[in-house]
Amino acid sequence: MEVMTAGKREDKAGFCSCGLGKGSWKMSEPAACRQAPYWAYLLYALGLFIYQSLDAIDGKQARRTNSCSPLGELFDHGCDSLSTGKVDVTEIQVTLVIVFVLSTFGGATMWDYTIPILEIKLKILPVLGVVGGAIFSCSNYFHVILHGGVGKNGSTIAGTSVLSPGLHIGIIIILAIMIYKKSATNLFEKHPCLYTLMFGCVFAKVAQKLVIAHMTKSELYLQDTVFFGPGLLFLDQYFNNFVDEYIVLWIAMVISSFDMMRYFSALCLQISRHLHLNIFKTSSHQAPEQVHEHID
Repeated sequence: MEVMTAGKREDKAGFCSCGLGKGSWKMSEPAACRQAPYWAYLLYALGLFIYQSLDAIDGKQARRTNSCSPLGELFDHGCDSLSTGKVDVTEIQVTLVIVFVLSTFGGATMWDYTIPILEIKLKILPVLGVVGGAIFSCSNYFHVILHGGVGKNGSTIAGTSVLSPGLHIGIIIILAIMIYKKSATNLFEKHPCLYTLMFGCVFAKVAQKLVIAHMTKSELYLQDTVFFGPGLLFLDQYFNNFVDEYIVLWIAMVISSFDMMRYFSALCLQISRHLHLNIFKTSSHQAPEQVHEHID
């Protein structure tokens, strides 16, 4: 039986378009120390817009082909399935598209323009918008923290503390800051793209595990192989840079990206085998009731 969310083709195309734009931008200026060419900004904005648009319409495509299933929360939404409020993923993506389009025609130097009345540079406005949106979104999170979850004694449904997911995210942020501050070779300043990509792979896996814990109402364990990459950089600095930091950063990047892809592929295969579904395939004769029979 060939059943899977029909929007997977849209997701793949969107992912490729976003990856193409981001990859071209990073290849044009890997050190992120000079201004990238105008076409890199335009291609990045176009790729992000295509990705966001296809990710938004894949649900309608799935309903059109009668292939909807609860697995859409995992495969279709990913990280943004955790929260979809007034200021969230879609709004941020649209804002980024606008920023890159403006940079295409005005150049990166346009953000150094000083606004006459406010006496602040133009580049401060996006920062204020991000900070304001983050404060607005975090108000809901603090409400849960202060009032407790829906489980017993204010815990989560899995019986854990509502603060438990913060340990994983906090460890990633602490490691990123510590390695940046203690680097003897200015690792982040010289290789910002590689540095952020490595920690981005680490955060991507942790975010996906948060989605799984949310869907299955299960506990999120702190031990994870995804911390091996940042751990190597931390140990190398602890032993006074026994190995060149740039080499260790590449090793950490390979380990983190491989561990992330291994987890994603194993997760998809495990779910598809358990529910007898085929990934990236659909049947126009499949009814939604048949999909729910697998879940029940």
